[in-house]
Amino acid sequence: MNDGKFRRSIFRVLDYGTVMGELKEKLDLLPENPGVYVMLDKDGIVIYVGKARVLKNRVRQYFHSSAKPEKVAAMVENIADFYYIITQTEIDALALENNLIKKYKPKYNILLKDDKTYPYLKVHTKEEFPRVSITRKIQKDGKYFGPFMGGVRCGDLLDIVSLVHNVRTCSTAIGEKPKKPCLAHHLGRCLAPCAHACDKEEYAKRVKETIAFLDGNYEETERILREKMLRFAENEEFELAMEYREKLNMLSKLKLKRITALNRSINADIISLRTNYIYSSVNVLITRGGIMQGSSNFALEDSSLSESDALTAFIIQFYNAHELPPEIITEEYCEKALLEKYFLEKFGKKVDIVLAKQGVKKRLLEMAQKNAADYLAKSVDKIKHKNDMTKNACMRLKDVLGLKKYPKRMECYDISNVSGVDKVGAMVVFIDGEAERSSYRRFKIKTVEGANDYASHQEMMRRRLAKLGTAEEERFPKPDLIIIDGGKGQLSAIKEVFDEMNVTDIELISLAEKEEEVFTLFSQDSVRINHRDYALKMLQRIRDEAHRFAITYFRNLHSKRNLASVLQEINGIGKKKRMALMEKFGTIDKIMSASVDDLATTAGIGPELAKKIYTYFREEL
Repeated sequence: MNDGKFRRSIFRVLDYGTVMGELKEKLDLLPENPGVYVMLDKDGIVIYVGKARVLKNRVRQYFHSSAKPEKVAAMVENIADFYYIITQTEIDALALENNLIKKYKPKYNILLKDDKTYPYLKVHTKEEFPRVSITRKIQKDGKYFGPFMGGVRCGDLLDIVSLVHNVRTCSTAIGEKPKKPCLAHHLGRCLAPCAHACDKEEYAKRVKETIAFLDGNYEETERILREKMLRFAENEEFELAMEYREKLNMLSKLKLKRITALNRSINADIISLRTNYIYSSVNVLITRGGIMQGSSNFALEDSSLSESDALTAFIIQFYNAHELPPEIITEEYCEKALLEKYFLEKFGKKVDIVLAKQGVKKRLLEMAQKNAADYLAKSVDKIKHKNDMTKNACMRLKDVLGLKKYPKRMECYDISNVSGVDKVGAMVVFIDGEAERSSYRRFKIKTVEGANDYASHQEMMRRRLAKLGTAEEERFPKPDLIIIDGGKGQLSAIKEVFDEMNVTDIELISLAEKEEEVFTLFSQDSVRINHRDYALKMLQRIRDEAHRFAITYFRNLHSKRNLASVLQEINGIGKKKRMALMEKFGTIDKIMSASVDDLATTAGIGPELAKKIYTYFREEL
């Protein structure tokens, strides 16, 4: 070992020993109450959040237990401090833990990107003539079937509903005055209640048949499909007969997914976790009405002390974004009583946690276990590569640029305009090297005349930094690193704003696209990072994302032909509502500046949708 490495090792041991000495005093003062503990690194960044039935016992385990999983040992080496919050019950601790994980996104916790939700078929039972639609949001305004994942397509089921039961799938308003029947009616796919072509009794009967079909009772639907297929074949309408044959084949595949030993009234999710104590994987199987709806795998990293903690953390985060089933079949080490109480208190829903030990439910769990183990074996390299591109790249960037601390939250800024006209800016956010799209923000440059890129950047940065130290900092947390798309000139312009606003605790760099040079405040010379270095690749990703976001905003915002595409981004604005807004206001700028009351008076919009449109166009800084 050379002298430099030896000195660094000595200092690391001394520093760790000093930290442990300071932590020992806090460990001795830990209470025996339930609560949440928060681990911090030397930069004060939250790296882990956990819950405990007895804080004193749980937190001490990290520092006193000799046998710890490798990932836990790696985390403990980075703990410089911790604090705790006492709660009334362990249920409260579980809820608080979940909220803090969402807030801080700690490096060593399980983090599910919130992201992916599965489609459902919804029967709008509260409507006079219920329709069927595909949705990913669950509300208490209809009957839902699903979720559907890998292997079962909602579109195919919806096609059978219209083809066989003739229930409408459109959102056309049905009023006293009959409308002209659409093509679906002429093709025999809809009873056309909007045209008053059927009565309520007949339509209600078809809706009842549809619900029975979606509940898994395929026999009647299969009979109707076969009858129609044979009728078309006899009439030598072979194309239509083939269409019905394809639907029959699809129905046969669905029937094969039925688990014969499972009661049709069973609606359960089956969840299994497998770990190698560095990485973990989870498999979720969905069964509804005794039919396997699909399967989904998740690759995870976490520093939980036990598989029980990891499984509980996964289940809590998973059902933040997905509909709770009546039953969850899972591993015997799951915190059954705790989760059942949590779901009842938080969602007001009774969920049975089944620790399957025998019978068909045990076989379902074994299926999930095999899927999870297989996915873990095949996903380790993918997880490692993802880490290299994200968290490890952040650590590498810290070292390469000599940053004061790990750049957990990075913000990148770009300006887009054509000859100084209609200037817009964009801010994109990366957390631990991954895009955090919910935190992106747009800017309309308001005070700069002409194509002055430096001044535009300065206006954008003043508006961003003005949020610091205010009540809005909760929504716009302070970044660790700000990246400017540009060269030394853009960097100097932003440095002027930093000095003007007395900002000293945010680091600042710029990335020039031509030579991929990184400019910093502490050197006149640029930093050249090897093009194969993951640190540079991460900087390029965030810079390119900022550029894409700015260009997209500019094109959508200031092109009349793209007005419809801008409005299409707003949930609830369909083709007719877009046309009504365009007819009333004419340009996107007028829609943007319209009040809630003005928007609400547009045909088909109403107060609630008007408020949503108004808010959408003000998601700027």
